[in-house]
Amino acid sequence: MTTAADDARLIERIRALTSPLTPQPTGAAPSLDPMAGIRAVLFDVYGTLVISGSGDIGLTADTATGEPFADAWMAAELPATKLPADFDGRAALTAQIRADHARSRARGVAQPEVDILTIWQALLADLGLQPDVTQLRRFALEYELRVNPVWPMPALRAVIAGLADRGLVLGIVSNAQFYTPLMLHAFLGQPIDAAGFDPRCCAWSYRQGVAKPATAVYEPALACLREHHGIRPGQVLYIGNDMRNDVRPAQALGCRTVLFAGDARSLRLRENDPDMQGIAPDRVVTLLGQLTSHLLPPA
Repeated sequence: MTTAADDARLIERIRALTSPLTPQPTGAAPSLDPMAGIRAVLFDVYGTLVISGSGDIGLTADTATGEPFADAWMAAELPATKLPADFDGRAALTAQIRADHARSRARGVAQPEVDILTIWQALLADLGLQPDVTQLRRFALEYELRVNPVWPMPALRAVIAGLADRGLVLGIVSNAQFYTPLMLHAFLGQPIDAAGFDPRCCAWSYRQGVAKPATAVYEPALACLREHHGIRPGQVLYIGNDMRNDVRPAQALGCRTVLFAGDARSLRLRENDPDMQGIAPDRVVTLLGQLTSHLLPPA
């Protein structure tokens, strides 16, 4: 069982371990004709709301410097005597994730997602450790922030506040882990509900055991919009940086779409993917601020 104080300590660690990143230009041309009839906006997180050093949620990213496994181990105050010499933590993590995915696929889940705490718990158990949930969460967070540096996209706070002030319902559909909403809290300066998001309309892949591009990830957020706000998919704008994971499934569910082409690290055009033939976003933005200045301007 975790407490608000536990979350607060992790949020402080996020602030301590993150430092400014600048988006890398993509060369994409924005298409900014205003969009009418939008009542809700759903966002991807990694590569859209936040700059991601790996271009996506970390998990098995290979973008770290130093020794992220050993550094996270010590930061979480796990016993130094249990840390194997020259242990390849990234390879062990990758193996655990692949094994978990294989079990899920055997149950018929085409696009499986892990709960990273379960993965780390199993990996550490193999090393003879049974950390409590506080240590486990700290270790998972410390590792993630070392392999996947993150920072808010320019104008993040202003854009979210501006959309919320206009009465638009805001939600999130993202491949994510437990630390993702904590990261957003750190960057927004307040919990996501206080910042303007409806938590009922936020769908996190780790809670469902299914990852994008599966449309099932989106369905809880769309159900919330329908049941609690009377909003149909055609009145929903989904914004993300990946043509396969974001644009295609959101369109398949009837949403209108914006491709966020604001950072070369994370922009995924999937131009050589045969399944993407004929798929195009309704609009393209290269800055988050274009949402409020052009696509959804004040009435």
